[in-house]
Parts: sequence; C-alpha cells; structure tokens
Amino acid sequence: MPIATQAKLLRVLEDRKLRRLGSKVETTVDVRVLAATNKVPEEAVARGELRNDLYYRLNVFNIHMLPLRDHREDIPDLVQSLLADMSAKHGRRVATVSEAVLNAFRAYSWPGNVRELRNTLERAVIVCEGPVIETKHLPPGFGHTSLRPSLDDTDSIRVGVGTTVGEAERLLILKTLESTNNNKTRAADILGISLKTLHNKLKEYGSAAGDGRSDREEAEEVKEP
Repeated sequence: MPIATQAKLLRVLEDRKLRRLGSKVETTVDVRVLAATNKVPEEAVARGELRNDLYYRLNVFNIHMLPLRDHREDIPDLVQSLLADMSAKHGRRVATVSEAVLNAFRAYSWPGNVRELRNTLERAVIVCEGPVIETKHLPPGFGHTSLRPSLDDTDSIRVGVGTTVGEAERLLILKTLESTNNNKTRAADILGISLKTLHNKLKEYGSAAGDGRSDREEAEEVKEP
C-alpha cells in the first residue's frame, strides 16, 4: 500500500471516520481490520515501505502463518475445500484426488504455499474428465521445482511452475556460484549485483561460508585473463 494511502488508513483506524470520494461529509465506521503481508514487517518499516505508526496500530494481535510444508497434515482438508471451489468455478464435478496424488502432495515442499496448491488443483480440475484427480492430471514435472541443469547444457537452469521469486533467486545465485567455482566477485558481476549484496543474500541463505577465499583474492582472480 502506498505511504499516502497508509496515512489515510491510519486516520480511519484512529478516528473511526472516513470521507467517501467526492463527499464533504465524514461517515463514522466501526470495523475490525485483518491485515496480511508476505514481508517481514519490521524490515518493511526499516526500509520505509511501511509506516511505523500504522504497523504498531495494526499489530495488536499477531498471527504468524507457517508455510504449508510445516503443516502438511492440513493438506487433505485444504484439497477438499479448494476442489469444491474449483469445480464450481469451472462447472466440473471433481470430488476428490487419488491416494497417489495425496501422497505426492504430502511429499512436496510447496514453495508457493497454498496459492501453489490452489493453482495445481485448478489446472487438474480443468483437464480431469472424471470425478477423481489422478497423477496424470498434475502439471508436467510436478514435484521438481528446483533449478537443475538440463541434460544437454550443464549451465542451464529450469524453474518449475509454482516456484516463488525468492526461491528462484536463491537457486540462481547458488547455481552461478557453482559455475564460477565459488568466486563471489565473478558471480556478482555475472548476476549484475554488488559484492555486498551477494554476501547479504548468502547470509540470508546460510551459505556465506564459501570456499575460504577472501574478497580481495577473488577480485584479483577476476582480473586475470
């Protein structure tokens, strides 16, 4: 939400009044606000993307949602609920998924969380002609979302449907480091980012140990023909 809009929302929360577009009269409102974000709020505040006064006003009761991979026991119930929605949306009569599909769902890490599960089921509902979704109705290559070299080009990477931008970025950085024999300076140059940014990213991924070479050694190595 733009900063200017955040200020307006804060005013509504504080005064419980709003003025509709084009109106000169303030209307009293009594609402309960449930706000959600896929960012770390404290970091957003530090970057100036989120007003700290709005954050503290909203942060009365905080609920941290775990990624889907950390509560896979909920997958069966989520599948049935989403199937009902998708079947109604596309005019289908898909009732359930096979045990093989359910097992595949339980074994998958779901980097895209419930949104990815929803998209996967929607695609399956569209192509399924019967009441039960089978593994053949899942997206091609389902379960293989990590970046891996292709068979004919070891420098190539492939991202599966449902991979998040953050996960794709992480795997691209690690793959680039692998191709440069962990030369961070050269990898940063290839990626088009600063060496400092690369180090910060690696710290986030927990892979900053590297191969023991200093940045100075790596920088000197890059200068070699």
